[in-house]
Amino acid sequence: MSESLTAFISANSLMPPTRWYDGLAEYQQQGIAHVLATIAAVNGSAPRALQAKMIITQDSCCDTLGGGGLEHDVMSTARQLLNGEVEATVSKQVTDKKAVRRDAIYTKHYPLGAKLAQCCGGSVTVMFECFNVTPPLSILVFGAGHVAAALMTILAELPCQVDWVDSRPEMFEPYLLNKPQKIESLQQGLNGLDTPTLYQLPAHIRPHISDEPVDFVRPFIEPFNEQGSQRFILIMTHDHSLDFDLVRAAIDSSLANDNPRNSMPYIGCISSATKAKRFKDRLLQRGYSEQVVDNLTMPIGLPIGGKEPMTVAVSIAAQILQQYNHQL
Repeated sequence: MSESLTAFISANSLMPPTRWYDGLAEYQQQGIAHVLATIAAVNGSAPRALQAKMIITQDSCCDTLGGGGLEHDVMSTARQLLNGEVEATVSKQVTDKKAVRRDAIYTKHYPLGAKLAQCCGGSVTVMFECFNVTPPLSILVFGAGHVAAALMTILAELPCQVDWVDSRPEMFEPYLLNKPQKIESLQQGLNGLDTPTLYQLPAHIRPHISDEPVDFVRPFIEPFNEQGSQRFILIMTHDHSLDFDLVRAAIDSSLANDNPRNSMPYIGCISSATKAKRFKDRLLQRGYSEQVVDNLTMPIGLPIGGKEPMTVAVSIAAQILQQYNHQL
């Protein structure tokens, strides 16, 4: 991961939510696989009442079902569900459990005294609801112009993770929470100072200011196989030369991927027909194969007509969702 990306995440990471309903909203918005565990039945004495809930992800949790051996087993069972290691009622069958986690509902009965050595002495039944079984949707956007800004209003309502990169601090000024120190705060972030920059954006949209946008490409693509996620790179900067450099960096990083089946994420670049032809001709002249060049999406977006920023943004979002859902 690039230093600028690591520094931003470190400065702006939020603590895991503490209440189950906050966690449910946050994890679903960010497209993070999670399990909602609910006490569905209580007999005798138990650490929590009927309908108490907690959320469990692969590496965190929020709220509690009472702690102790019960909660330890609940967390372990939830993560086994996320990994497809527990047989359960599922919404659809898949053959590759690593690529697509399964939607599942599962119940488990816990005699608290007999098996978990908890002095309550009663028993509870826990219902596990496993959510977000599809590969996560990750989007890297270069450029913060009118179309990108319009696109963010759409992506704000979708379960995805967005990294939004531009070299111009003033482009993110309208989103700053700290209005009196707009440019000063942005410049401090650009200079690597400790002052965190807070934005009026959903938590799943992360702005990055960088003089070297190309540095964000490789760390975005490298985990592609490991995470099994679908990744989309959208290039729409104010500089055609930078657009070309970003296209080349995305292709080069993709070709370095060891898994040929997943070697190319979606790489889209905003353009006219003339710009698209020029870029593709230049790539062919530099030795890229026709197959690789044909995989580049340029012009970007579905051909729905219209050139207004929001119209173009709708066409881009629709194309991303079309490809994302087609690959499920």
